[in-house]
Amino acid sequence: MIYLQLFWEFFKTGLFSVGGGLATLPFLYEMGERTGWFTAENVADLLAIAESTPGPIGINMATYTGYICGGIPGVLTACLGLVTPSFCIILLVAAFLNKFRHSRLVENAFYGLRPASMGLITAAGLSVAVIALMNLPLYAETSKLTDALRWEAVVLAALIWGLTNRVTKTKKLHPIVFLGASAVVGIILKF
Repeated sequence: MIYLQLFWEFFKTGLFSVGGGLATLPFLYEMGERTGWFTAENVADLLAIAESTPGPIGINMATYTGYICGGIPGVLTACLGLVTPSFCIILLVAAFLNKFRHSRLVENAFYGLRPASMGLITAAGLSVAVIALMNLPLYAETSKLTDALRWEAVVLAALIWGLTNRVTKTKKLHPIVFLGASAVVGIILKF
């Protein structure tokens, strides 16, 4: 039964998450709440792992979730569920591409998908930022504004942003350097 549920949950995610891996995040948050497979904090950790490992983010997330829920068969089931809608849609698009290539209706539909995709990605990014940079449970307990932020995470994010966008010598470094340095800082500061 778990395999059928894994396939169905990731099939829905693959069908409606237009815009790539980050667009799957709202679906994963909702899936975690509904199924209890993972928490919102787990999704943030999962995103960090998926971003730092090779391969598409959505597939990496499906792999992780499938593994924790059903081992290797769960991995295969979740990944198959995620890619099946895309595979079927691409087959349909390829079959009708030449016929509808210059259709105004098709062009308008794709233009309409852009803001929806951007909205999903923005919502996912904000959710991850809140989890990574804010300490809302502590703020709820103490009601101190200074407890609302995880200051070390904010400083690290600002430092990484500055090094990757403003400092000429570090702008051209490979992103893996920053990922590795952030992992070391996270271990040392016990994030």
